[in-house]
Amino acid sequence: MASFRHWIEYIAFRATAALIRALPLETASRLSGAGWRRVAPWLSRHRRALDHIAIAFPEKKFEEHEQIALGMWENLGRVFAESFHLDTIAKAGRVSFAAGSEPENVLPPDRRFIAVAPHFGNWEAAAIALSLAGARAAGVYQRVKNPLVENYVRSLREPFYPGGLMRKNSGAARQVLALVRNGGSFATMGDLRDISGVAVPFFGRPAPSVTFPALAARTLGVPLVAGGVARVPSGGQNVRFEVALRVIPVARTEDRDADVAAATAALNAVFEEFIRERPEQWMWAHRRWG
Repeated sequence: MASFRHWIEYIAFRATAALIRALPLETASRLSGAGWRRVAPWLSRHRRALDHIAIAFPEKKFEEHEQIALGMWENLGRVFAESFHLDTIAKAGRVSFAAGSEPENVLPPDRRFIAVAPHFGNWEAAAIALSLAGARAAGVYQRVKNPLVENYVRSLREPFYPGGLMRKNSGAARQVLALVRNGGSFATMGDLRDISGVAVPFFGRPAPSVTFPALAARTLGVPLVAGGVARVPSGGQNVRFEVALRVIPVARTEDRDADVAAATAALNAVFEEFIRERPEQWMWAHRRWG
């Protein structure tokens, strides 16, 4: 049941969305990025981001850490605006695959696989990439507290998930397994801290990591695929993305836990590769270690 407060928040959110959608894609992205770059450093999370960047790049000077953090805020601001323009991004052909990552060369012909991405570049565009790859992908999302806002945000994303969008809950895992068994694929984020998961190396430190993607791939006997959606400005356009796909080996020995831990470690190693190449495009402000 939506409360009066929910309606006020929803009206404000929809007004912001309407303004962003009224602007051309590049303009909306640029203005939002510039605004976040200017305002976010005053927030407490900026200090956390700097601490995390220092953990990952101890060899860099503070001035370099600061530039990475500022670039991160700008990228996040762009992602925020671009999330209201996903249909435009898809229609305008702003998403392509990196050389060697073409779906026909990486993904199985039946398009049954588990795809995992970090919060890198514009991860929202990963759904567009899966659609281009011909996958009947499903996704899982975290519930938004405001049900009106949740319904609207869901409506923007649903067209790119023909397999359905499922709210994260205790029954989601069973739904995912059933979908992939029946010819679908599953896409999720895999770089968030998960204290119930397994600790694997990430920038030289143990990081509690989600194991479900590796476990699902091992259980179903389908490929585990890491995907990075990098922002690659070209021809004067900043809203352009290149998708890199990597198949992660998943062993199937008698030791299931060891197999899952090894695949999870390999997955995070690939995430680290993506991030080291373009550190300003990863979300350093969220907790990852300890």
